[in-house]
Amino acid sequence: MKLAVVTICKDEAATIAELIDRVPKLIAGFSRVDIILMNDGSSDDTAKIAKAHGAKVYGSKVSQGLAVRFREVVGIVLREQYDVMVNIDGDLQFAPEDIPKFVEPIVDERADFVAADRFTDPESGKQRRPKNMPAVKYYGNKLGSYIVGRLSNQSFRDVTCGFRAYNQNALYALNTNGKHTYTQESFQMLAAKGMRIVTIPVIVKYFKDRKSRVVTSIPKYIAVSAVNILRAFRDFAPLRFFITLGMAPFTLGVACLVFLGVHYIQAGEFTPYKFVGFTGIYLVTLGFFLWSLGLLADMQVRVLNNQEKIYEAVRRQSNKK
Repeated sequence: MKLAVVTICKDEAATIAELIDRVPKLIAGFSRVDIILMNDGSSDDTAKIAKAHGAKVYGSKVSQGLAVRFREVVGIVLREQYDVMVNIDGDLQFAPEDIPKFVEPIVDERADFVAADRFTDPESGKQRRPKNMPAVKYYGNKLGSYIVGRLSNQSFRDVTCGFRAYNQNALYALNTNGKHTYTQESFQMLAAKGMRIVTIPVIVKYFKDRKSRVVTSIPKYIAVSAVNILRAFRDFAPLRFFITLGMAPFTLGVACLVFLGVHYIQAGEFTPYKFVGFTGIYLVTLGFFLWSLGLLADMQVRVLNNQEKIYEAVRRQSNKK
């Protein structure tokens, strides 16, 4: 089998050489290990250094963003018919020596997708926030993991870490559309499609003075994460999403009508609470409308699933040599 170790980089000249040199060249189950660097608009010598140290370099001097570059590199990996892809950050947040741990479940055919778990201590098994990781990122990730787990009827502790391994089936199943990042969306997609997922606790380093190129603003990060969570709920469990959404106005509307009914029994007239009745009718109608949207969206998901299968089949056929 062939393994592609992928890193998507922008201005990582200070660490890229060490990363490439530390990637194990011999890994059980693979006859070939290649390193692929996807250059996302580096203004330093990242690409030049990577090439000098034996990496295959793609990308350009124009920054396209992490999500776009990820889709691009997945296409390259599938076109070159690699059996497994590992994605790892270029800043040495993660140890390249851990790569064999990530591919082992795939080689043993126990997993299609292996993801790093930054929040479980590898030695003690206890949950902890990594040193220097902002609290808002930690708790935001925990909330996202909880919701993705509930939507897929599984339990996950970290759904946004970029240190991951995929087999061909998982790569073909990916059809991400995000512009900001791919991590949570791809995790949700693979979980929803029933891929075998294994998580592995790892040590991660958060550098105190380093600014994230993905999280450039904490308020923006919170907003984007909230939108991603809502989209996940809407896209992967639309019936539950719209039933939950419609329950609030429906319940409030029924309460308004009950209040008006009790008042009528006691006073024999609707005055002065007629507006409560109109409000109640509106809210109950809104609840039914949202539930109807849920039924339509649930039917649309079935159509989408068939389209995804067709898309995957077309991709497989186009990559045959």
